[in-house]
Amino acid sequence: MDFNLPELIELERIIQEGQPYLESRIVCDIEMKGHCFPVYVLSIGSKDPAAPAVGFFGGVHGLEKIGTRVLLAFLRSLLSRLKWDALLHHQLASVRLVFMPLVNPAGMWDSTRCNPRGVDLMRNAPLDANEKVHFLLGGQRISARLPWYRGASDAPMEAEAQALCSVVQEELMSREFSIALDCHSGFGAKDRIWFPYAHSRTPIRHLPEILALADLFNQTYREHNYLFEAQNSQYLTHGDLWDYLYLQMPPGGDQVFLPLTLEMGSWLWVRENPRQLFSRQGMFNPRAPGRLHRVLRSHLVWLEFLTRAAGAHKSWMPASSMNAVPSAACHE
Repeated sequence: MDFNLPELIELERIIQEGQPYLESRIVCDIEMKGHCFPVYVLSIGSKDPAAPAVGFFGGVHGLEKIGTRVLLAFLRSLLSRLKWDALLHHQLASVRLVFMPLVNPAGMWDSTRCNPRGVDLMRNAPLDANEKVHFLLGGQRISARLPWYRGASDAPMEAEAQALCSVVQEELMSREFSIALDCHSGFGAKDRIWFPYAHSRTPIRHLPEILALADLFNQTYREHNYLFEAQNSQYLTHGDLWDYLYLQMPPGGDQVFLPLTLEMGSWLWVRENPRQLFSRQGMFNPRAPGRLHRVLRSHLVWLEFLTRAAGAHKSWMPASSMNAVPSAACHE
């Protein structure tokens, strides 16, 4: 049986070629059908624990390969630029970048949304929605044979989910300022930047900072196509990892942690090529080479923007979150 996974092979090639700039480690190994798939975390930039940081995550859902591929393209771009770009070296001296491009490698190899135990990692946190959720979609404990399975109520979090949470807690939430971006696909015909909550319709405490970040991007790149909105404006779910992590931040503290999700609009790809409906991969990933290359290019601006915005966060964050007016969504 061929256990080769092109995205994992590319990631390991990047790790090898990225020396001495990249640090890497394996945070857990996932066994499937007698084969072990490593889950890597990579880091680059400042080693100062007080420096702001951005974490980039992908491949939480195995079917959504495009999220992993976007991050691999960004890593490739960074490593190429480090060979000649003195300004990038200066930038990375004051900000830390952390990457988990392939959180669920076994699920990606098996072309499934879930991990090898049938658990949807983005429904796996020990957190229940405080209102009614859609049947199945909001997370269920009926059976691993049905989609959006949360895992047993008395079971610990899955190894991949625990690894993601540990990296976020150690690398991001320990800092004065940090941003997390989790790359997904499969919802709508428009690219969205979602922010918490997914389990509640209550606005998050750092909504003013998120809206300030969205406004900064709107002013800097007026022709962009992203829609900024709270995930709860679309649907509620149980077990969201980012809600779970965000709620661990001490209330009233000075630390700012902004978890965001890039939800790439795969319906647009299907509309352009309806035959993709007949492919599990096609429903979540661009299939035509030209479209794939355009998607990979189109998100590099957003990823680079987050890196710069984190490094300069003191120049754009609101002076007082208490004076900001909460809003459920921010459009371009």
